[in-house]
Amino acid sequence: MDLAKQAMIVDSIHDTLNDFVGQRLKVRANMGRSKIVESEGVLTQVHPRLFIMEVDRKRGRTARQSYQYVDVLTGTVELSQNGEPLFEPFVIDEPYEEYPLLENQEMERVLS
Repeated sequence: MDLAKQAMIVDSIHDTLNDFVGQRLKVRANMGRSKIVESEGVLTQVHPRLFIMEVDRKRGRTARQSYQYVDVLTGTVELSQNGEPLFEPFVIDEPYEEYPLLENQEMERVLS
């Protein structure tokens, strides 16, 4: 995906989220190292490069959490409302291309 297309998609994510300000959304964020954080809260602000949510915490407390549009583009952050995803995946994995199997003689030559 080229840079111009990515910028256009990020702008469309920004515009779409602008319509959801003040509404409750569910966030699923991949924090790396097999750590996935799921939370629910209200989308409070939309800025040019990021958006801010007021997410629910334990004992009735809330916390502000910011996310970047690029994370939505790459699928690191997924947003949904009432169980329905707000965005379809933008980055689709290329189909796995099988490599031709090497003949035994070629394999021996490669390994030696």
